Amino acid sequence: MATVSDILANKDAHLLTVDSGASVLDATRMMNQYKVGALVITEAGCISGIFTERDVLRRVVGEQRHPADVTVGQVMTRDVICVEPETDLDEVSAIMKTRRIRHVPVCAEGRVLGLVSIGDVNAHYASNQAQTIHFLSEYVYGRC
Repeated sequence: MATVSDILANKDAHLLTVDSGASVLDATRMMNQYKVGALVITEAGCISGIFTERDVLRRVVGEQRHPADVTVGQVMTRDVICVEPETDLDEVSAIMKTRRIRHVPVCAEGRVLGLVSIGDVNAHYASNQAQTIHFLSEYVYGRC
């Protein structure tokens, strides 16, 4: 069965983090620049939160706060759910579905190794499904 490691192996290894004291404006500019939907917030090497597009919409725009005056630490999600690299993708998908989250940090031995999004999981499933369909088609029509 596929694991989180399989996704991380095919992703850019660069993990985007931001300090909790950064302004929401600076953080969203970074998200736009790198075309990502979330940033991991770390303090002393440990995850202290995650800052997502949803945080911007609910806690900044929805509350009519000015992004330059609000820090990431004031609006980030603090209850972060992490998974290990060996976690099965079906389990990650279930976590995302039941907890209604789109991004999950991957951690091992006290370190953040990467970030997996629902888009990463869906792309992996779609790729495997296409490969399976091709293999079965070749098998059924005898083109092996």
